[in-house]
Amino acid sequence: MREQSLNFLRTLVNTPSPTGHEVAGQRVWLDYVKPYAEETFSDAYGNCVAVLNKGGSPRIMLAAHADEIAMAVNFITEEGYIYVLKVGGVDAAITKAQRVLIHTRKGPILGVVGNVAPHLTHDIKDPKPPKMHELFIDIGAGSRKEAQELVRVGDPITLTAQFDLLRNDLAVARAFDNRIGTFAVAEALRLLQESGTKLKAEVCAVSNVQEEVGLLGARQIAYSLNPDVALVVDVTHATDYPTVSKHQFGDIKLGGGPTITHAGCNHPEVVTRLEAVAAEQKIALQHKAMSGSSGTDTDVIFWTRGGIPSALISLPNRYMHSPVEVVNLRDLEQIPELMAGFARSVKAGEQFKVKI
Repeated sequence: MREQSLNFLRTLVNTPSPTGHEVAGQRVWLDYVKPYAEETFSDAYGNCVAVLNKGGSPRIMLAAHADEIAMAVNFITEEGYIYVLKVGGVDAAITKAQRVLIHTRKGPILGVVGNVAPHLTHDIKDPKPPKMHELFIDIGAGSRKEAQELVRVGDPITLTAQFDLLRNDLAVARAFDNRIGTFAVAEALRLLQESGTKLKAEVCAVSNVQEEVGLLGARQIAYSLNPDVALVVDVTHATDYPTVSKHQFGDIKLGGGPTITHAGCNHPEVVTRLEAVAAEQKIALQHKAMSGSSGTDTDVIFWTRGGIPSALISLPNRYMHSPVEVVNLRDLEQIPELMAGFARSVKAGEQFKVKI
């Protein structure tokens, strides 16, 4: 991967961006895309947009969500311990014994999620996984008063796990879901701008907020932008590691290329165009079926304003919603290449409609 792009990805992933508190990550994203855009802006809730070839037609939205799963301060005991509630799909079992940052008005406060030593629990015959309301954080405070001088109820909390390279193009981080998406739409904009290609379409790269708690930012920005077609980037579950059933969850592997999803919110003509562009650019695609919903922003974008032709492009991700999410960087590089190719393929005024 290009060194500047890798540095951007590392910074983006390492910058805390808990749901509802995405500002720091959005600043990183906007700073990166500004040189490649004619216009950048943000809306009331912090959805960010970078525009290329303003006034072109059709309008293409390349969208991904900026937020990561998190926790929030919920209660402080008399002894100064902090109880939490989850913000998004946090797994309480793997959150125990982790280091965390509490993001306060005065800056980040380091803490640890308490974990009772096995020596003190060996008499429990049938231990059960912890529930979120049972987790507590120790920040070293000796009393509620001391803790309240540092934190307050509602402060967001993220894990401290950072970006690292493994081998064979693999990387690990806590928040590839979905900083890889906002990285990809920014890189697609860069590829288009640096290529000097004369676009027919207007391209709006979007880093939207609050996906993890209800696909909320995507609803807002899709309504405001009213695009003619949308490509959404998110992660999908890789199934290439022990104990995961391919019969149940499909055959998706790291290094096999980006994944496209079929049916439901995925417009067949948009999917067909993506497949054609991928074939032309020699990008291998993996395929995923869906039943009722995709579980991504695509689900709300596609029905906005009577229907926006949309398609989901996903990056295979091992160990999702954990501090050790693992992805293949070559798979990731191919997603902006695919989106840029799609944008170049679109003709002036082109519409995507199901053929009846």
